[in-house]
Amino acid sequence: MPQSASYSEALQGLEQRFQSMPPVAAMAPVIESFDGDRLCLTAPLALHVNDKGCAFGGSMVSLMTLASWGLVTMQVEAAGIDAGIYVADSQVRYLHPVYDDLRITAGLAPSGGWDAFIATLRQRRRARVSLVARLMLADGRLATDFSARYVAIAR
Repeated sequence: MPQSASYSEALQGLEQRFQSMPPVAAMAPVIESFDGDRLCLTAPLALHVNDKGCAFGGSMVSLMTLASWGLVTMQVEAAGIDAGIYVADSQVRYLHPVYDDLRITAGLAPSGGWDAFIATLRQRRRARVSLVARLMLADGRLATDFSARYVAIAR
């Protein structure tokens, strides 16, 4: 799907939603980029640091869940559908500690497709989609890998 005015509106709405949820606002996520297929969030390490001076695992998985949820939300809203978006299940692997600000990119899993997801949601009023999110280190190595299924239920 190409970026359009509806994506612009959805992006503004997503930023407002982030600020309206106290736990999310406390994480201080910033939408760095959105290209229609991938959503990238950043957050300052200083707000997510653990006792070892690196990023707290709970913060990383929360931001990955949020980035993926945000991407599904934007796709659904850009399609003009009013639906609740829920994480159904997720898996995370922590491969390396993160000592820099967090930068998370969420996108479709290789088996996913937005057109089929939206068509199913329109037809059945409920649909599932699989996403992946990654947190990369500054040197290009993968620090954290996340996969999840999200469910959209039309209201």
